[in-house]
Amino acid sequence: MDVMKQGLSEHLSPRGKVVSRLVWGLVASLIVLTGLLLNNSLKGPVVVGSLFQGSYSLSNATAVSLRSSVANVSEEPRQWPVETGKKIETDNASEVTEKQDFLEESEDDGVDLEDGVDTENGLLVLENGDGLFLENPQLGNLSEAVNNETFVGGNASKDGIVGEDKAMELKKPPGPSGSFETCDFFDGRWVRNGRSKPYYRPGSCPYIDKDFDCQRNGRPDDGYIKWKWQPNGCDIPRLNATDFLEKLRGKRLVYIGDSLNRNMWESMVCILRRSVKKKKRVYEISGRSDFKKKGVYAFRFEDYNCSVDFVAAPFLVKESSFKRENGSIDTLRLDLMDPATSMYHDADLMVFNTGHWWTHEKTSKGEDYYQEGDHVYPRLKVLKAYQKALTTWSRWVDKNVDSSRTQVFFRGYSVTHFWGGQWNSGGQCHQETEPIANETYLTNYPSKMRALEHVLEKTETPVIYLNISRLTDYRKDAHPSIYRRQYQTEEERNRAVGAQDCSHWCLPGVPDTWNELLYASLLKAGKGVWGN
Repeated sequence: MDVMKQGLSEHLSPRGKVVSRLVWGLVASLIVLTGLLLNNSLKGPVVVGSLFQGSYSLSNATAVSLRSSVANVSEEPRQWPVETGKKIETDNASEVTEKQDFLEESEDDGVDLEDGVDTENGLLVLENGDGLFLENPQLGNLSEAVNNETFVGGNASKDGIVGEDKAMELKKPPGPSGSFETCDFFDGRWVRNGRSKPYYRPGSCPYIDKDFDCQRNGRPDDGYIKWKWQPNGCDIPRLNATDFLEKLRGKRLVYIGDSLNRNMWESMVCILRRSVKKKKRVYEISGRSDFKKKGVYAFRFEDYNCSVDFVAAPFLVKESSFKRENGSIDTLRLDLMDPATSMYHDADLMVFNTGHWWTHEKTSKGEDYYQEGDHVYPRLKVLKAYQKALTTWSRWVDKNVDSSRTQVFFRGYSVTHFWGGQWNSGGQCHQETEPIANETYLTNYPSKMRALEHVLEKTETPVIYLNISRLTDYRKDAHPSIYRRQYQTEEERNRAVGAQDCSHWCLPGVPDTWNELLYASLLKAGKGVWGN
């Protein structure tokens, strides 16, 4: 080659020599470029972009399609929490299928998925033209959410199809950094979650009031249990029942308030009971199975030496009477706590609520009903009376609760959905099977909860506020309605339309989410055993 080059160069003019060098350089460059292109085609497509900036996008140069079972996602980019600095690893379809089969088999065998497998932090599986699967275990609930067709609330956008030439971009939600520690759990949306199973099967828990056992009472649809609450700023874990019981070992959790707190209490008992192998070692210590009457109820979990209790105190303050010359009148002592509450000042976890009984005729009118000391108010607005009662509660907590031992919660007002009248005037919700999708139909933030927030600001003892008002406002579909009992005839069912329950919630159902948020709040607070 060198001899040939030398021979040719001797016969070329200076200008010809320059042209010759250019030609040889061009040939060499083409050879190198061809080699690089062949090498990249063998390795497959390379995903580049903004992954390490907190979000990622799949290049339009690579055709991207979702599996046939994952069709509907937002046409506009939906926003999801994504951890930064994490690589997308490759996997194959068989491993994904094996994991799904294991989850289904475990559920059928009665294994508690929350105790061994993280069913929430699933795989993000995207299929490219070569049949490879891209996976990022750090993307939290992304795979679950991509499978869901419908979003209700928050920043939900219209459903669409991601085509092969459509780039899909996932970004962090606005607001906080997206971290669990700074997240507002109560700012979010309901996500249809068809794959996730409830914490306990409908009709499987013997400790649910018949009024709340909607499936057993003949409710034909079950879509109301297939929604998951998704905060906008982070993911929350499922309530790990075994972990909860271990942390509750030797301790006492008590719910104090009205029948909505009984709704929540029964939910927690059923969630925790499912993880216990020997079900007979979970029992109500008095042997009672009807929890509607006023009093104190306690479920003991023998294997963990702990109890989950309920104290019926619908106002939190004391129901009383006042003697007058012409007889006695019923009153509500705004300055005294309900006596049943005093025995629980040393519980380890306390969950308070009150609200629904303040809407009844006697309390809402406030005529000759509210009492402080020896004074009965001829007339007092209900909101003012409610704030006075909460102030009494706050002072009691500050005086009697040791915050180094006890964590106090206050669960917010649970929104009702009576159409065409109130609870005592023909209100209905029995034909509702979907949550509210249009936010313009949501109610205003309850004034009672603004009064509560004002009181909490002055409470010295740390109180975790479970602000569930807005998340319940969407769920017009999840009330017992007419399915409060089993009907022997169609005529009985038809009569039930005039007396519906659109206040309480079916179980399993929405109160399971309240307990899930309670669990997440304990982990976030990180006090004592909850910090491990």
